[in-house]
Amino acid sequence: MAYAHLADYPADIRERAARVRLACFDVDGTLTDGRLWLDAEGRELKAFDIHDGMGLRLLEEHGVRVALVTARHSAVAEARGRELRLTEVHIGVKDKRALLESLCAKYGHTPTEAAMMGDDLVDLGAMGIAGLAVAPANAHAWVKERVHWRTRAGGGQGAARELCDLILGAQGKAEAVLAGFLR
Repeated sequence: MAYAHLADYPADIRERAARVRLACFDVDGTLTDGRLWLDAEGRELKAFDIHDGMGLRLLEEHGVRVALVTARHSAVAEARGRELRLTEVHIGVKDKRALLESLCAKYGHTPTEAAMMGDDLVDLGAMGIAGLAVAPANAHAWVKERVHWRTRAGGGQGAARELCDLILGAQGKAEAVLAGFLR
């Protein structure tokens, strides 16, 4: 169940979300439920939540750059990034903190203007410097205790959309998003 109104979020989380100019998302366990499906030839399949994809596109269309960042080598994650028309898709990243710092420098942001959503230990370095660190409801316990906010939904089940909607709402862009669909 997602938050219904912006006022339902704690004030410090709304303030952090209002500053976000770059939103980074882990893939496995964040944009997916974390399960890997392999066929007999070792080809990988993953399921992505359609609402999460819409949220990522809405962020980009309303001025917040989106990056997919995964430690695994995954053709499926690359394909999802292409499908969503994201320019920042980073596969096989071993040091997510260094990548976040690099993306911030590339676009002239500080880490306090970045959000990082992840679910496991490999995400902690980037989450530790992000202005808004977020974990899905089903993230590893050690991650959940070190973030600013946890979503109500699990990874691959709308968690990323919760963060996208929070950012858009905190930045006063929700009405513009809705207006684009209500004409």
